[in-house]
Amino acid sequence: MIQLFKDVKVDWLANRRIFIAISTLLMLAGLASAIIRQAAPGGTDAFNLGVDFKGGTVITARFLKDRPSDETIRSRFAQQGVGDAIIQRTDKPDVVLIKVPRLEGSASNAPQPAQQQPQAQTTQGQTPEQQASGAQAQGQQVQTQVDPGVLKVRQALDTFGPKDEAYKIEGTDAVGEIAGKQLRIQAIAVTLAALIGILVYIAFRFEWTYGAAAVIAVFHDVLVTLGFFSIFQWEVSLTVIAALLTLVGFSVNDTIVAFDRIRENLRLHRRDSLYKVMNDSINQTLSRTVITSG
Repeated sequence: MIQLFKDVKVDWLANRRIFIAISTLLMLAGLASAIIRQAAPGGTDAFNLGVDFKGGTVITARFLKDRPSDETIRSRFAQQGVGDAIIQRTDKPDVVLIKVPRLEGSASNAPQPAQQQPQAQTTQGQTPEQQASGAQAQGQQVQTQVDPGVLKVRQALDTFGPKDEAYKIEGTDAVGEIAGKQLRIQAIAVTLAALIGILVYIAFRFEWTYGAAAVIAVFHDVLVTLGFFSIFQWEVSLTVIAALLTLVGFSVNDTIVAFDRIRENLRLHRRDSLYKVMNDSINQTLSRTVITSG
């Protein structure tokens, strides 16, 4: 086994108050940021939720000529009134992902039922081909009204040149507000289910006290990370949720390794105090913790 640190003799528990104070300050800072942002009138949300949770449009565009820089694309979108568009690179140099949040007021632009009756009456006397063409045109109009983000993206891309000459739209995915809320609920449920599973496993593998301590450690790591996302307003997307679950896995893995070493040392060194056994166990597993989590 590779060891980065040999014969480590750090008295971690002697500095436990300092570590607890740092962790508490970080969690309180994140909590304060979330509360202030949510409660302040006219302020931002506690977390900068991405298109996956807040709803919006994701468009895959391919530039047929020279691909402009991300700053240029973003400035063109700002000129069209979309200042918070997200430009994401892909594995192909000429293809970009454009994420536009759901525009407010789009639902009010949807056609009213009272306006659909005269349109239905006008189809009388038309051929089936004409009715099908009219229905398709009306469906496209409804889609544009309900989701004006697609229209804004096309208007911004048209500034680089005509469609199919300067650029080509290869895919369009729209996430509604209801679907975004469902994804949000599912993400929270998955995280809570993972924590419950961790508690049950460690309680079965060790003791309930060990399981509770591991869950508290996982909560600490997740809350500190979410605090940074709230303070710096980094975007929270499904990728971030996957990263948080990965963080939970690494945190539990390192915790189990430390607990196993503590249990082993308690059997080997029965005369040593718990204070010394815990310090020795942390020092002995320090190299593995840095390698696996660093």
